[in-house]
Amino acid sequence: MTDIQTRPVIRLLPKTNAQRLRFGAPWVFSDQLVMDRRTKAIPAGSIVEIQDKERQSIALAAFNANSKIIARVLDTNLDARIDVEWFTIRLRRAFELREALFDAPFYRLVHAEADGMPGVIIDRFGDTAVIQPNAAWAEERVNDLVTALCDVTGIVNVLKNANGRARTLEGLNEEAVILRGEINDLIPVSMNGATYMADLLGGQKTGLFYDQRPNHAFAAKLAKDKLMLDVFSHVGGFSLAALAGGASAALAVDGSARALELAQKGAEASAVADKFETQKGDAFETMIAMGNEKRGFGVVVCDPPAFAPSKPALESGLRAYERVARLGANLVEPGGYLVLCSCSHSADLARFREVSLRGVGKAGRRAQIVSTGQAGPDHPTHPYLAETSYLKTLFLRLD
Repeated sequence: MTDIQTRPVIRLLPKTNAQRLRFGAPWVFSDQLVMDRRTKAIPAGSIVEIQDKERQSIALAAFNANSKIIARVLDTNLDARIDVEWFTIRLRRAFELREALFDAPFYRLVHAEADGMPGVIIDRFGDTAVIQPNAAWAEERVNDLVTALCDVTGIVNVLKNANGRARTLEGLNEEAVILRGEINDLIPVSMNGATYMADLLGGQKTGLFYDQRPNHAFAAKLAKDKLMLDVFSHVGGFSLAALAGGASAALAVDGSARALELAQKGAEASAVADKFETQKGDAFETMIAMGNEKRGFGVVVCDPPAFAPSKPALESGLRAYERVARLGANLVEPGGYLVLCSCSHSADLARFREVSLRGVGKAGRRAQIVSTGQAGPDHPTHPYLAETSYLKTLFLRLD
């Protein structure tokens, strides 16, 4: 590791607003720095000192010249060492929040910048954790991170999940590996009265999406005694919670046979298999076919993957969300509910709501906005980073 006294210095361009960094903004982009030959040669993952145009020190940051986010602020203490002790302090703070929020050890433990660890995601499943070190600095120090994680939480099994667009943008590989202990089977996770089966080794992301937990609960209240359609269902997040809350029946639609298999196992573990069905197919084609058949549901949930994962994809993504809203609205019985979700940080709430309501209108329906949901409290928001508040869920009652 680089000694404190020899850490490289990077300097902001005169046009860059240094005050934002001093007040807590966590990112520096490549067009905000003096990019001379020396700066470009700094190895990815290095800890550097950020200075303003007057050569006044601002913070320590993780550097990666290959990334558009060229520097990620780690600490305003210029004497800090990014070691096991440093990780321990950050993890203890994150751990204390989650322990205050939840009765069982199943939650997102670290939500990247919002928990002071840029690019790092950690989801906890009892005595097992899945970590995503999605930035070069964390990848280089993953052993220190794991040591601190196990010491703070008592976790014994740790999987590094290396899939995802974020790692690609950082120039990192996609090799997943078990770093501690062993993981041999599915892990049952209880939420909102239902049991979900988390496949940590073969599932999407870290195996289960904790962020929708409060929205699952709210949708379950709306679905009591109703028939629910859960489109883009993954492992049955909305439908299993609804059945546990008293829905009369639920149909889960997804393009992944493996996800639907896990959903079925979850229904069996939740003792609701007799009211649960799955259907494999393209979501758009399935909704069109159901519309042609004049099928109706008391609650329709559409929770698609990120259609707008970046700004260049924003307009096409918004069109896709509008289409989802239109097709979903066609399937809602009068007086029923349409639940629309977006996990695209590029599409803010205002734009997502606008296109969703446009889609509902094109379906010839009128709507009330009953509630607007966001990610659960184990996914805190960084006050200077809208990207950490990515999840939007609209609960609409249709005429």
